Amino acid sequence: MAKSLVVVESPAKAKTINKYLGKSYKVVASMGHIRDLPKSKLGVDVDEAFKPVYEPIPARKKVIKELRAAAKVATDIYVATDPDREGEAIGWHLAAELGGKKRSVHRLMFNEITKQAIVEALKHPVEIDQRMVDAQQARRVLDRLVGYKLSPLLWDKVRRGLSAGRVQSIALKLVCDREHEIEQFNPEEYWHIFANLIGPVPPEFEAKLQKKNGKTVKVLNEAESKTIVEAVTNESFIVDTVGTKARKKQAAPPYITSKLQQASQMPVKRTMMIAQQLYEGIELPGEDAVGLITYMRTDSTRVSGQALTDVREHIQSAFGEAYLPAKPNIYRAKKGAQDAHEAIRPTSMEYDPDRVKPHLTKEQFYIYRIIWNRFVASQMLPAIFDDTTVDINAGIYTFRIKGSVLKFKGWLSAYSKDVEDNSDSPGDQEGTHEDDEHTKGLLPALNKGDTLSLKATRSEQKFTQPRPRFSEAMLVKELEENGIGRPSTYAAIIGVLQSREYVAKIEGRFKPTRLGRLVTELLLK
Repeated sequence: MAKSLVVVESPAKAKTINKYLGKSYKVVASMGHIRDLPKSKLGVDVDEAFKPVYEPIPARKKVIKELRAAAKVATDIYVATDPDREGEAIGWHLAAELGGKKRSVHRLMFNEITKQAIVEALKHPVEIDQRMVDAQQARRVLDRLVGYKLSPLLWDKVRRGLSAGRVQSIALKLVCDREHEIEQFNPEEYWHIFANLIGPVPPEFEAKLQKKNGKTVKVLNEAESKTIVEAVTNESFIVDTVGTKARKKQAAPPYITSKLQQASQMPVKRTMMIAQQLYEGIELPGEDAVGLITYMRTDSTRVSGQALTDVREHIQSAFGEAYLPAKPNIYRAKKGAQDAHEAIRPTSMEYDPDRVKPHLTKEQFYIYRIIWNRFVASQMLPAIFDDTTVDINAGIYTFRIKGSVLKFKGWLSAYSKDVEDNSDSPGDQEGTHEDDEHTKGLLPALNKGDTLSLKATRSEQKFTQPRPRFSEAMLVKELEENGIGRPSTYAAIIGVLQSREYVAKIEGRFKPTRLGRLVTELLLK
């Protein structure tokens, strides 16, 4: 009996989808791309509008033979590759190889691998989007033109086996430029001065020098520091102002690819591999393999109406109505976002991280948990803090201390104390100072005009610091913010820089090797 053929990229994805479909369907894997530009020549006809010339990938010849055999006895062929440019191009190549007059080729589009999503996609098949195929081909041709012209230059000037690329070489230059910046950096000395004070009621606290004669003061050396300390030692410390205001901290949007890569404590390549596993399906007892997250290559923060309804019901049940906004939180997409897919989110609120934890590896659980927490938090009310700032006069000098009290946890409730991802930015921040913030601590009740007792003063020598070397998360952020490459390619780019020995990873940061700097210098010439 003839069956309909469904073609996906990976065996894991094929296994999951096969369990959702009946005996009328055969699900097979193409193992990714089956055709590509040739390795031994340019493969681009520059005289014919840069037309690419494809050929079967040698390692896929056996797969192609098996796919053709399966297609011959199929009534319909459904291409169910990933819903992005690369997936569309793979589908286009599959259609060219497997299609025929007796067989119709259809495109299945779904954002999550669940039974409901697959069945719905089969009810509404579409055509392959030629515009997305053309976009992928344009990038592939451009990559080939750049790499094919530049790589031989490196072979001639340095050694064979090296490579240059449209995005890869820019990423390497960013790392080299940062290293040059660090080498050229001249640290500047500065000092902080602190006063340990006692108010009318405990506890004692420490305030930091902020102003002189009402203007921000910068203490440049030890001599200036000693002069100020001597001056304030004989002054009365009197509370000048006490300001308190409520501050709202909004939740971050659900993850897009680049933000997940930045938030994860694992390398970018590993993060994407684990996310792929969660997307393609996890075996859970008593049910078929289940795709736990939506498609993980996306730059959209959009969420489906049903998913919003489900997460709001979960929030009301798990945290109470006080944590639920009157209407769903909607996040604006960044400029240039494709918005073809939803944000990265759990496929169902039934699969609480603790419920599925026994069936996940440690890494799978970690990635699933931060995706779950971020999605739930994104639809909760803001956290509210009471921020208090106290300015204290000591003659012509003003000291300052800030305190913050959490009044309403809001979305912070979605995070357990052992979850590291409790902000919308990666852990390592860039800057020239480690301590630009004013002193913060537990404040006693203070009022304007209160006289404070000086218990002690201390001075602390500091030096300005250059911006640090790039970590993987920081490099991804830099590439994204400058519109260089796509998040789906960042893992491969970082991998090439390391495998070609253009950069070395030292304490989690990238340092260009001598070879990497030489390659960058040659390309600049």
